[in-house]
Amino acid sequence: MKTPTDTIHHDEMASPVGRLQLVADADGLRGIWFEHERDPLVIPPHWIQVTAAHASAPIAIARAQLTEYFAGKRRQFDLPLHPIGTPFQLEVWEELARIPYGVTISYADLAHRIGRPRAMRAVGAANGRNPLPIIVPCHRVIGRDGSLTGFSGGLEIKRLLLDHEHAAPAGDLFA
Repeated sequence: MKTPTDTIHHDEMASPVGRLQLVADADGLRGIWFEHERDPLVIPPHWIQVTAAHASAPIAIARAQLTEYFAGKRRQFDLPLHPIGTPFQLEVWEELARIPYGVTISYADLAHRIGRPRAMRAVGAANGRNPLPIIVPCHRVIGRDGSLTGFSGGLEIKRLLLDHEHAAPAGDLFA
């Protein structure tokens, strides 16, 4: 079982959607935070900042794969992940990871996919707490009517990610 004193590494990287803060432990990438996130990351003093040249393996792999994604050379991520959440959140996040590049689904679709069609609000809440945006593509979940809905990095970044994947829904508030 992990404790708060386990070694946590963090580093920043530039991206087309702003600076990203990457956080990992020995088991894998734990989180990605956007530069202007609605709930900004507060870095505890016991976390260790690394540099690109001296990054832990999960951070180095994440940085490389995110760079490939933004360059249009990667459509699927393959790296060790270690998100921390409830069993229900983990179930939702695992299903999010199965949404193909360039495809959007609704919250209702996501609830059906996990076998809980009446749990749309709970699915939405779990989606909103996804600690690994982009890699676990919560940006691919939209409203049933095709509208863009909440995203930790803001709706403008959600739109940019969907546009990047050529999957932007029509008729939403950014059309």
